[in-house]
Amino acid sequence: MEEDRFHRAIAAIDVANAEDPNRITVRGTSRQKEQAHAELVTEWVRRLRPDASEALLLAARAHHIRRWTIPRSAYPEGRSGYLRWRRDLHELHAREAARILTAEGYEQETVKRVGEIIRKRNPTTDPEVQALEDALCLVFLETQFHDLAARVDKPRMLDVLRKTLRKMSEPAKRLALTIEMPGRERTLVEEALSS
Repeated sequence: MEEDRFHRAIAAIDVANAEDPNRITVRGTSRQKEQAHAELVTEWVRRLRPDASEALLLAARAHHIRRWTIPRSAYPEGRSGYLRWRRDLHELHAREAARILTAEGYEQETVKRVGEIIRKRNPTTDPEVQALEDALCLVFLETQFHDLAARVDKPRMLDVLRKTLRKMSEPAKRLALTIEMPGRERTLVEEALSS
Protein backbone atom coordinates (compact mmCIF):
# COMPACT_ATOMS: atom_id res chain seq x y z
CA MET A 1 0.00 0.00 0.00
CA GLU A 2 1.33 3.41 -0.95
CA GLU A 3 0.44 5.22 2.30
CA ASP A 4 0.46 8.79 0.93
CA ARG A 5 -1.82 7.92 -1.99
CA PHE A 6 -4.17 5.98 0.30
CA HIS A 7 -4.41 8.86 2.78
CA ARG A 8 -5.00 11.38 -0.02
CA ALA A 9 -7.83 9.23 -1.38
CA ILE A 10 -9.41 8.86 2.07
CA ALA A 11 -9.13 12.62 2.62
CA ALA A 12 -10.77 13.33 -0.77
CA ILE A 13 -13.64 10.97 0.05
CA ASP A 14 -14.06 12.65 3.44
CA VAL A 15 -14.13 16.11 1.82
CA ALA A 16 -16.88 14.96 -0.56
CA ASN A 17 -18.91 13.54 2.33
CA ALA A 18 -18.38 16.67 4.44
CA GLU A 19 -20.82 18.41 2.06
CA ASP A 20 -23.68 16.24 3.35
CA PRO A 21 -26.47 18.55 4.57
CA ASN A 22 -27.84 15.76 6.80
CA ARG A 23 -26.56 15.33 10.32
CA ILE A 24 -26.48 12.44 12.76
CA THR A 25 -25.37 12.17 16.37
CA VAL A 26 -22.83 9.40 16.79
CA ARG A 27 -21.17 8.64 20.11
CA GLY A 28 -22.40 11.95 21.46
CA THR A 29 -21.21 14.15 18.58
CA SER A 30 -23.34 15.68 15.82
CA ARG A 31 -21.70 15.20 12.40
CA GLN A 32 -22.46 15.05 8.68
CA LYS A 33 -24.26 11.74 8.32
CA GLU A 34 -22.34 10.16 5.45
CA GLN A 35 -18.96 11.29 6.75
CA ALA A 36 -19.72 9.73 10.14
CA HIS A 37 -21.05 6.55 8.52
CA ALA A 38 -17.96 6.25 6.30
CA GLU A 39 -15.69 6.46 9.34
CA LEU A 40 -17.76 3.94 11.29
CA VAL A 41 -17.91 1.47 8.40
CA THR A 42 -14.12 1.76 8.03
CA GLU A 43 -13.71 1.16 11.77
CA TRP A 44 -15.95 -1.93 11.71
CA VAL A 45 -14.19 -3.32 8.62
CA ARG A 46 -10.86 -2.99 10.43
CA ARG A 47 -12.29 -4.85 13.44
CA LEU A 48 -13.76 -7.59 11.25
CA ARG A 49 -10.76 -7.86 8.95
CA PRO A 50 -7.50 -6.65 10.54
CA ASP A 51 -5.85 -7.80 7.29
CA ALA A 52 -8.26 -5.78 5.10
CA SER A 53 -7.00 -5.03 1.61
CA GLU A 54 -6.52 -1.47 0.42
CA ALA A 55 -9.45 -1.91 -1.98
CA LEU A 56 -11.75 -3.00 0.86
CA LEU A 57 -10.73 -0.04 3.04
CA LEU A 58 -11.28 2.39 0.16
CA ALA A 59 -14.67 0.81 -0.60
CA ALA A 60 -15.65 1.04 3.07
CA ARG A 61 -14.85 4.75 3.11
CA ALA A 62 -16.59 5.47 -0.22
CA HIS A 63 -19.57 3.12 0.11
CA HIS A 64 -22.11 5.98 0.44
CA ILE A 65 -20.15 8.87 -1.05
CA ARG A 66 -22.48 11.78 -1.89
CA ARG A 67 -25.52 9.59 -1.12
CA TRP A 68 -27.75 12.59 -0.33
CA THR A 69 -27.60 13.72 -3.99
CA ILE A 70 -30.02 10.95 -5.00
CA PRO A 71 -32.93 11.14 -2.54
CA ARG A 72 -35.30 8.22 -2.07
CA SER A 73 -38.18 10.61 -2.69
CA ALA A 74 -37.06 10.94 -6.34
CA TYR A 75 -38.23 7.36 -6.96
CA PRO A 76 -41.67 5.73 -6.88
CA GLU A 77 -42.94 4.20 -3.65
CA GLY A 78 -42.76 0.44 -3.27
CA ARG A 79 -40.17 -2.26 -3.68
CA SER A 80 -39.37 -1.71 -7.38
CA GLY A 81 -38.78 2.03 -6.78
CA TYR A 82 -36.62 1.21 -3.78
CA LEU A 83 -34.55 -1.32 -5.73
CA ARG A 84 -34.01 1.17 -8.61
CA TRP A 85 -32.93 3.80 -6.09
CA ARG A 86 -30.47 1.39 -4.47
CA ARG A 87 -29.02 0.33 -7.85
CA ASP A 88 -28.59 3.95 -8.90
CA LEU A 89 -26.93 4.76 -5.58
CA HIS A 90 -24.44 1.89 -6.00
CA GLU A 91 -23.56 3.22 -9.44
CA LEU A 92 -23.14 6.78 -8.10
CA HIS A 93 -20.90 5.61 -5.25
CA ALA A 94 -18.76 3.45 -7.55
CA ARG A 95 -18.47 6.28 -10.10
CA GLU A 96 -17.53 8.89 -7.47
CA ALA A 97 -14.99 6.53 -5.90
CA ALA A 98 -13.50 5.80 -9.34
CA ARG A 99 -13.18 9.53 -10.06
CA ILE A 100 -11.26 10.13 -6.82
CA LEU A 101 -9.10 7.02 -7.05
CA THR A 102 -8.17 7.73 -10.66
CA ALA A 103 -7.23 11.31 -9.74
CA GLU A 104 -4.99 9.94 -6.98
CA GLY A 105 -3.19 7.64 -9.42
CA TYR A 106 -4.73 4.27 -8.61
CA GLU A 107 -4.43 1.63 -11.31
CA GLN A 108 -7.64 0.54 -13.03
CA GLU A 109 -7.53 -2.91 -11.42
CA THR A 110 -7.88 -1.35 -7.94
CA VAL A 111 -10.50 1.14 -9.14
CA LYS A 112 -12.53 -1.72 -10.64
CA ARG A 113 -12.21 -3.83 -7.47
CA VAL A 114 -13.37 -0.96 -5.24
CA GLY A 115 -16.43 -0.56 -7.50
CA GLU A 116 -17.21 -4.28 -7.27
CA ILE A 117 -17.12 -4.16 -3.49
CA ILE A 118 -19.25 -0.98 -3.34
CA ARG A 119 -21.85 -2.57 -5.64
CA LYS A 120 -22.00 -5.50 -3.16
CA ARG A 121 -22.24 -8.20 -5.79
CA ASN A 122 -21.89 -11.80 -4.56
CA PRO A 123 -21.68 -11.19 -0.80
CA THR A 124 -21.92 -14.90 0.00
CA THR A 125 -18.96 -15.81 -2.22
CA ASP A 126 -16.81 -12.67 -1.94
CA PRO A 127 -15.34 -12.29 1.56
CA GLU A 128 -14.60 -8.58 1.05
CA VAL A 129 -18.16 -7.84 -0.02
CA GLN A 130 -19.35 -9.79 3.02
CA ALA A 131 -17.06 -7.73 5.26
CA LEU A 132 -18.56 -4.51 3.87
CA GLU A 133 -22.10 -5.87 4.34
CA ASP A 134 -21.24 -6.89 7.91
CA ALA A 135 -19.86 -3.41 8.66
CA LEU A 136 -22.95 -1.73 7.18
CA CYS A 137 -25.22 -3.86 9.36
CA LEU A 138 -23.15 -3.09 12.45
CA VAL A 139 -23.34 0.64 11.70
CA PHE A 140 -27.13 0.32 11.35
CA LEU A 141 -27.29 -1.35 14.77
CA GLU A 142 -25.06 1.32 16.29
CA THR A 143 -26.60 4.43 14.73
CA GLN A 144 -30.17 3.77 13.56
CA PHE A 145 -31.55 0.84 15.50
CA HIS A 146 -32.37 2.86 18.64
CA ASP A 147 -34.56 5.42 16.82
CA LEU A 148 -36.26 2.77 14.70
CA ALA A 149 -37.01 0.60 17.74
CA ALA A 150 -38.68 3.59 19.40
CA ARG A 151 -41.07 4.02 16.43
CA VAL A 152 -41.80 0.45 15.41
CA ASP A 153 -43.69 -2.26 17.30
CA LYS A 154 -41.90 -5.38 18.51
CA PRO A 155 -43.02 -7.82 15.77
CA ARG A 156 -41.97 -5.41 13.00
CA MET A 157 -38.67 -4.65 14.76
CA LEU A 158 -37.89 -8.35 15.12
CA ASP A 159 -38.58 -8.79 11.41
CA VAL A 160 -36.15 -5.95 10.57
CA LEU A 161 -33.52 -7.42 12.89
CA ARG A 162 -33.90 -10.93 11.47
CA LYS A 163 -33.47 -9.60 7.92
CA THR A 164 -30.40 -7.64 9.00
CA LEU A 165 -28.87 -10.58 10.86
CA ARG A 166 -29.44 -12.92 7.90
CA LYS A 167 -27.08 -10.74 5.87
CA MET A 168 -24.34 -10.95 8.51
CA SER A 169 -21.52 -13.43 9.02
CA GLU A 170 -21.20 -15.26 12.35
CA PRO A 171 -18.23 -13.11 13.52
CA ALA A 172 -20.25 -9.97 12.76
CA LYS A 173 -23.21 -11.30 14.73
CA ARG A 174 -20.91 -11.79 17.71
CA LEU A 175 -19.60 -8.25 17.32
CA ALA A 176 -23.19 -6.97 17.26
CA LEU A 177 -23.52 -8.06 20.87
CA THR A 178 -20.58 -5.78 21.82
CA ILE A 179 -22.49 -2.66 20.75
CA GLU A 180 -23.68 -0.64 23.71
CA MET A 181 -27.48 -0.46 23.67
CA PRO A 182 -30.36 -0.17 26.16
CA GLY A 183 -31.74 -3.36 27.71
CA ARG A 184 -34.92 -3.50 25.57
CA GLU A 185 -32.92 -3.23 22.37
CA ARG A 186 -30.34 -5.78 23.49
CA THR A 187 -33.21 -8.17 24.30
CA LEU A 188 -34.63 -7.67 20.80
CA VAL A 189 -31.24 -8.41 19.21
CA GLU A 190 -30.77 -11.51 21.37
CA GLU A 191 -34.29 -12.71 20.53
CA ALA A 192 -33.71 -12.15 16.80
CA LEU A 193 -30.38 -13.99 17.00
CA SER A 194 -31.94 -16.97 18.74
CA SER A 195 -34.75 -17.41 16.21
